[in-house]
Amino acid sequence: MASQDWFDKDFYKILGVTKTVSDADLKKTYRKLARKYHPDSNQGDAAAEAKFKEISEAYSVLSDAEQRKEYDEIRAMGSGARFTAGGQGAGGFEDVFSRFGQSSRGQPADFEDIFAMFNQGQGGSFGTGRFGQTSGGFRGFGGPQRGADVTARTTIDFVTAVQGETITLQGEDGKPFKVKIPAGVADGQKIKLRGRGRPSPDGGESGDIVVQITVRPHPVFSREGLNLRVVVPVTFTEAALGATIEVPTLSGEAVRLRVAPGTPSGRVLRVKGRGVTTTKGTGDLLAELQIAVPSHLDEAAREALEKFQSLEPAENPRADLMAKARR
Repeated sequence: MASQDWFDKDFYKILGVTKTVSDADLKKTYRKLARKYHPDSNQGDAAAEAKFKEISEAYSVLSDAEQRKEYDEIRAMGSGARFTAGGQGAGGFEDVFSRFGQSSRGQPADFEDIFAMFNQGQGGSFGTGRFGQTSGGFRGFGGPQRGADVTARTTIDFVTAVQGETITLQGEDGKPFKVKIPAGVADGQKIKLRGRGRPSPDGGESGDIVVQITVRPHPVFSREGLNLRVVVPVTFTEAALGATIEVPTLSGEAVRLRVAPGTPSGRVLRVKGRGVTTTKGTGDLLAELQIAVPSHLDEAAREALEKFQSLEPAENPRADLMAKARR
């Protein structure tokens, strides 16, 4: 869903990638940033949480081919010449869209509304002569004004965002109205309710209600496009010797995964079809394995580990790292 603030947000810069970045590199960069700024790793850090939301919004747009194309087109349109505040009622390029609403995907803007808006902003004149009337008159030149849009904000939980739900909000007039939250809605996404905004002052069409969605972080799961990610602790012996472990899913049901012997920390196991389901498809559950180091050892365990240490291969696991760093 296109958003006016796409003009002001450089999603490529937010993720630190170029406009020609491949899907694979985009995903790799996002995963690295998501791990760094995830709220679970930055408890109580408001700046990190804000950054996590920012990079998640950027990735949700750029990882979707259709939205990325639309975003690039809108940004290209906004990067050229813009209208400036050069007189009474004149506004910037963004103001054009905010006055008559963004067009639906693929639908051209209504230039009749644009002319009507400029006519109103310039006192009903164009150049040295009259350019229509403030209301009424021939369609396209001083026709009925469109009602103003109304912006609403709501915060929903992670599960509601993934599964979708119809919620009830309170309007400007105090009356409740229903909003259908589609499955897979992303944090920062906007939902437009056409014709539900303020009425026209002179018989034109009503404005829209634009609902901006904020999604609360989940304590266990995070999103990567249509995929869900969960960090799963495993013991050293499970990783070294292999094991079958249970991994949670968003539905609450556990699935069993096989950890191969010699599995390194950070390896990701994929559970097909347990991600986010939308009209565009269904994602997977990505289980990232992290080796949990015990914080306390009794004497017997310590002796056993010391015995194992004496039997370990004499190779240095950091040798390759150091060699690459010196190149």
